[in-house]
This record gives sequence, structure tokens and C-alpha cells, in this order.
Amino acid sequence: MTAVQSVHTGRSSVPWLALGALGVVYGDIGTSPLYAVKQSLEAAQGAGDLHAAVFGVLSLIFWAVTIVVSLKYVLFIMQADNNGEGGILALMAKAMQAKPEARGRRIVIVCAAMAGAALFYGDAIITPAISVLSAIEGLEVVAPQLESVVVPSALVVLIALFTVQARGTSAIGLFAGPITGIYFLAIGALGVQQLIERPDVIFALNPLYGIEFVVTHPHIGFMTLGAVFLAVTGTEAIYADMGHFGARPIRLAWFALVFPALTLNYLGQGALVLAHPEKSANPFYLMMPDWALLPMILLATMATVIASQAVISGAFSITRQAIQLGLLPRMRVLHTSHQESGQIYLPAVNWMLAIAVAWLVLAFKDSSALANAYGIAVTGTMVATTIIAFYVMRDVWHWPLWRVVPVTFAFLAIDLTFLSANLLKFAQGGWLPVVTGAVLMLIIATWREGREILFSLRAAGAMPLDAFIASLNVNSVHRVGGTAVYMTPATDSVPSALLHNLKHNRVLHERVVMLTVRTEDTPRVAEEQRVSVEPLAKKFYRVILRYGFMEKPDVTEGLAACDKMGLPIDMMLTSFFLGRENLVPSVHPRMMLWRESIFIALNKLSQSAPDFYRIPADRVIEVGTKVEI
Repeated sequence: MTAVQSVHTGRSSVPWLALGALGVVYGDIGTSPLYAVKQSLEAAQGAGDLHAAVFGVLSLIFWAVTIVVSLKYVLFIMQADNNGEGGILALMAKAMQAKPEARGRRIVIVCAAMAGAALFYGDAIITPAISVLSAIEGLEVVAPQLESVVVPSALVVLIALFTVQARGTSAIGLFAGPITGIYFLAIGALGVQQLIERPDVIFALNPLYGIEFVVTHPHIGFMTLGAVFLAVTGTEAIYADMGHFGARPIRLAWFALVFPALTLNYLGQGALVLAHPEKSANPFYLMMPDWALLPMILLATMATVIASQAVISGAFSITRQAIQLGLLPRMRVLHTSHQESGQIYLPAVNWMLAIAVAWLVLAFKDSSALANAYGIAVTGTMVATTIIAFYVMRDVWHWPLWRVVPVTFAFLAIDLTFLSANLLKFAQGGWLPVVTGAVLMLIIATWREGREILFSLRAAGAMPLDAFIASLNVNSVHRVGGTAVYMTPATDSVPSALLHNLKHNRVLHERVVMLTVRTEDTPRVAEEQRVSVEPLAKKFYRVILRYGFMEKPDVTEGLAACDKMGLPIDMMLTSFFLGRENLVPSVHPRMMLWRESIFIALNKLSQSAPDFYRIPADRVIEVGTKVEI
């Protein structure tokens, strides 16, 4: 991520971390004023009464932001951190730490997390497209004849953004906070300017105006709620990025600058429309003087690039977490910074996102059309977060039901209301994140189920390790010098690579290490808990390396730590034996044949174990076996 490391020392660092959080955490929600009021007023225009529509929309936006962002996420959900890390997968891991034996509970949590993570990718596709398009559409206000250059200009900006990902995002991260801070100050000042002309619009903060609008115009009001939700898109980033800045800086940035600036700008847009109804077509850009128009287009474009960068980086981060937690196949992960471990680049994810975003811009062509596709992905993720938070409250925090149920019900009622309102836009583009999420859910579920089948097949044919060692006749088996490391997911059984090596070569190394790499339900594992070494009989050793779901496994580095535990390992005298399984469809498949084919394809595309675990390629011996699944 383009963020400061999650090491927060001393009070003096909090303001600086808050400044950094402005760009990374609030870039997405900060660009909502570009289109939220415009889309909401367009949805509410059938009400007839302009005053009631404006006051109703402003009231709904303000209270949506207050309840969903301030109360639910900033003040409540951020308390559910997993050793300082946030995000739906971190929340899943935290919830799974309690009652691991409860299978039904585990299924609900995993399914909710899988759905939320899958829908996040829909958000990651739509956010760059709608944000950059809405910013560049300001050119149409400058000169209507420039409409034809909006789409090409947006594509140029977006392609440049995806191209620079491979070089790291430190440059963007350096300026993200200050630029976004200037942007928030500017939009707040523009709102104040309009409020001076129509100070009465401040009464729209009364929740009764929003309630009255929805009750008086139920159908139009419900559709308007779907557009109002655009004001809170990007909220998940507040929780997902907390590990990079900490809760206090994020809360400081929100209440000290972001929330006031957004509120003032929304009120200012409403005041402008009340005074000049003809400017409702694009109140964000039409509320500023002519001299400020081009500078604001440039500033808004930079802000949307920063917002898009945050979402792209978030996609990289959640993909790495999903890989570590076994939800996705191994992919190539590149670190783009020697100082910040959070700055990573996944080529496959980057270019899939780039292609999808470019297609969106070409297919929808303007932000208004894309707005219909936006809300479902975000609301779906919010529902999933609330469901998992229920288990955290109940089983991790040990809250009594009389506290858990009202809190969960209140949040779910709001989330499901917004989700229902956004589902009305399914045919107009809302299908896009649903289809994207469904495809990714299928991939995640197929990968998980395929791996479970594969593990069960291994376990069924495996020999117990203790029995194998006991049966070895040291006089009849030739032992050669050096160390052999056999990677195995099961600590108590013999890996097939060892059996095949013994069968074909009839030798064992002087020392045999059974190595298991585990991903724990915590973001990071303390170095003193990283390695465990258990000596077995006949110079066999059981070694377990533990990593958090935010860490990159490094077997070479991990084995080097065995020296302190009485097992010195010289890499120049060590060979790694890895099983390479050639998966083929079974005559009696354990999954539907088409899903089986997907799993086999995913397994072939998965990054090789030596590359993923950072094992020296010249020390690896792969033993192939055919496996029917």
C-alpha cells in the first residue's frame, strides 16, 4: 500500500500519520461529492417540489455518512482490529480464532468473508473508472464541445496509473496526503461560499427532512437511497487500511477535516441548486467561479488518481491475504520498496484490473451510467462485514446477546436497506459487480474445495511418520551426506516425495527435515514464535515455520533461524524435495466436472512453490506424481 508503516510511536507521529491517511484512506470517499449529489437529485427529480427534494437528499446524505462512516466504521468496526490490521479477511481471521471446532459457525464466517472479498474486486474495478471520468467531465463545463475528449483523456490517465504500478507507488504516496488535504480544504471552502448565499440550507441536517421525503414519496425516495449511498462508497478502505496508519490518526483525519469538508461541500451544492435550479446537472463544478474551474479539474483529477491508487493497492493487499489464507492460488508477488513491506505489486491482478477498467470506461462512457453499477458491490461488502462482526462481538469480545443483537440489527437494517435500494439498478449496470463477485466467489470456493479434496487424498494414502521412522532399518538404507528438506502440509505423515525418493534412489540423507509452513490467523508472527524444531529418531526433524497472513513466507530465512535451536542448516549442503502433482480428472469426480476443470487450470496457473516460498532454484528436486481428483 502507499502508506506509512504500521509502527506508531509517540503522540507526535499521529498528525503526520493522519496527513498520510488523507490520501490512502479517504481518497475514495473524498471524491464522492463529484457525483453523489448530482445522481441523488436526478433520482429525486420526480418528486416535483425542488425544495423538498434538495432538503431530503442533503438530509439523507448527511445521516448516511454520519451513521455508516462515523458511527459504524470509524468508531465501532475499527475496534475489531486483528493485531492492528483491518479489512474483511483480517476480521474473518479474528473471528475464526474463537470456537474453531464449531463447523457451522466457521462456514458462515468463511462464506461471508469470501463474498465480501469477491465484491471488493467489483468495487476495485468501478472506483477508478467512475472517479477519473467524473473528474475529467469537468471539461464539459468549461466547453461543451470538449465532451468528445473526456473518454480518451480518462483512458490515458488510467492506463498511465496502471503502468506505473510495477515501479512502486512511493511517489504517489509521498504527495497523496498533502494533495488530498488541499482538495478537502478547497471543497469545504467552496461549500462555505454557497452557504453564505443560502444559509437556510443548513437546516437540511435535520433527519426529519430525509424521513419525510422517503415517506411522502416512497418509490422515488427508495430509488434516491440507492444514489445517496454513493456518498459513503470507499468506507471499507477506512477499516482495511487501518494497519498502515493506526486507528487514532484515521479518526483524527476524519473528524478534524474530512467529515466537515464533505458536509460543507454537500450543503454548498444543495444551496447552489436551490438558488440556481438549472445548475443541478453538475453542481460540483458549477458551484465554483470561472477562474477556479480548470485548477479544480486538475486537483480533482489528482484526487481521483490517488483514490484509484488506494483501491488498486487494496486489491493487491487483499489478494495477498487471500493467497496466504488459502482462498486463492499462489501468484507472483513483487515488493516495490525495501523500506515498506506493504508496498507490493501483483502483475496478474494489476493487468486484469486495467483491462476491466478500460472496458468499463469504453462501455459506459460517463460517470452517471457507471453510478448505477457502483453501490451493490460496496453494500454487499458492508453486509458481510456486519455478519462477521456479530461473531467477533459474541465470541471474541464476549458481549451478552442483549448488546450484540441490537447493534447487529441496527447495522444490518441500514446495510440491507441500501443494498435493496441499489438492487433496483441491477439492469442498468448493477449486474456488473454481482457478476464479478459471483465469478470470483466461484473461483474461491472451487479452489478451497479442490484443495480440501487434494489434502484428503494425500491423508488417505499417507503413512504415519512415527511408524515410518520406526520401521526404517538404518543398516539397510544407505545414508548420504547433507540435509534433505521435504515440504509437507501434514506434520504427522510421510510426504510422497520422500517415499518416491527412497523407492527410486534407495538412499536417505544424513539428516531429514519435515518442513511445514503454516499461515496463522494473525497478521504477523513474532520472530521468537516463527520457528519450532522437534528432533525425532534416526536424525529426522520436524520443523514448522509460522507466518501471518500479511507476511511473505521465506523458507531460506526461516531455516537459517534453526541454527539457534540446535539444527544448523548449510544451504550449500541442503536439497529441497518437493512433490509436483499432475492433476487429472477422475472417473468418479468429487466435484462437478466443470468445476474440477477450473481447479486443475488454477493449479497449473499457480506460482511454483520454490518461487513462492523463496527457495533457491538450484537446491530444488521436484518429484512428480499423478493424482486423480
